[in-house]
Amino acid sequence: MKKTLLLCLLMGTFAFSQTEDEKQLKAIYDTALTNGKAYDWLNHLSNQIGGRLSGSVEAQQAVEYTKGQLDSLNLDRVWLQPVMVPKWVRGAPEFAYFETKPGLTTNVPICALGGSVATPDVGIKASVIEVQGIEDLEKLGRDKIEGKIVFYNRPMDPTQISTFSAYSSCVDQRYSGAAEAGKYGALGVIVRSMNLRLDDFPHTGSMSYGDTPVNDRIPAAAISTKGAELLSTTLALNPDIKFYFKQNCKQLPDVESYNVIGEIRGSEYPNEVMIVGGHLDSWDLGDGSHDDGAGCVQSMDVLRLLKETGYKPKRTLRVVLFMNEENGLRGGRKYAEVAKQKNEKHVFALESDAGGFTPRGFSFDCSEEDFEQILGWKELFEPYLIHLFVKGGSGADIGPLKDEGIVLAGLRPDSQRYFDHHHAENDTFEHVNQRELELGAATMASLVYLMDKYGPVLTKKIKG
Repeated sequence: MKKTLLLCLLMGTFAFSQTEDEKQLKAIYDTALTNGKAYDWLNHLSNQIGGRLSGSVEAQQAVEYTKGQLDSLNLDRVWLQPVMVPKWVRGAPEFAYFETKPGLTTNVPICALGGSVATPDVGIKASVIEVQGIEDLEKLGRDKIEGKIVFYNRPMDPTQISTFSAYSSCVDQRYSGAAEAGKYGALGVIVRSMNLRLDDFPHTGSMSYGDTPVNDRIPAAAISTKGAELLSTTLALNPDIKFYFKQNCKQLPDVESYNVIGEIRGSEYPNEVMIVGGHLDSWDLGDGSHDDGAGCVQSMDVLRLLKETGYKPKRTLRVVLFMNEENGLRGGRKYAEVAKQKNEKHVFALESDAGGFTPRGFSFDCSEEDFEQILGWKELFEPYLIHLFVKGGSGADIGPLKDEGIVLAGLRPDSQRYFDHHHAENDTFEHVNQRELELGAATMASLVYLMDKYGPVLTKKIKG
């Protein structure tokens, strides 16, 4: 009889807890969809400020704007965390064409890759050799590469349902292609844009020369997918064509910038820190709405949504808008460095850096025990069509925080359209749907609520 009564009491407590959680999630989603702020904030970032290249005036304007908005939320504390960042500038627009016979040219859309050196003032004109990846260089050898422009033309794999997996499988040619081709005497590299769609938008992105001496570095540019197809077809018909390109980019000395941080102090465990964030910098071709203006405004709205719905966090909750994710990760590393210096205990970090599309769920970098607990919350998200709870990566900016006991998570929106816009001129505000953006903010706030209320498993064990 006593056992039966105890079981009934436990079941009643569990049912009450579930009902309480369901009510809180509904309040969060209802508030986001009827009184969300993320879309208005993004409108200002995108249309009043624009592309926020690390070290630029626009990046500083974004710092000042987002700090002001966080100040207006009456958080317990808002501050700027200084960080030195690289300052690379694009200069005058790039220009390129291929020549099938003297005087007969066809223009193609290109853009310099972030971090590339410029071409000589008169540009570079040379024969082209097409490869499918870095591994082809060794097979060809210096005799076939020296004095030519290497054209990397491995496309993203359309059979990969995860577009991020397709991206990962060929982005090495963008990041390391110039450093590797330079070893064989190439004059420059042209890289097919990381894009599953055929269009005329070249997609920039970071690249690295590794330990290549400055005087030996060769210029690198991305070509649009349509341009790549045209160049490849023309090469097959006429291998003797010449390619010309000119770009005017420059690397300037590092400058000071900031991570923007807002905080709600924890009511029970103030020394346990949970963060939610995105990166405030973007590339300069578009206005950075999806990458990663969306993640920043969603993260800002997480704190506002919890305040609006009357929830008081047990743990200290921070929003962190990281600077310089795109071409250096300086902001993420600086935040982790300062946290370590101050001996802060971070127990959870969530990043949104996959666009403002319809949220599908999360990926988690955590222990099996924590993941089992998280899976127990899955049914709470099902009414909102959030179904993806997988172990995997989280986010670049929160990666430096990784340590035993912390749960790292990444928001996972539908990814099928993301690389249509990623790092390109068409990453602009009109391509963000307000409802999808607000659903993402609500989904993030709901996970933060649950993680704060129940806490990571390992943290509870340590307390015990």
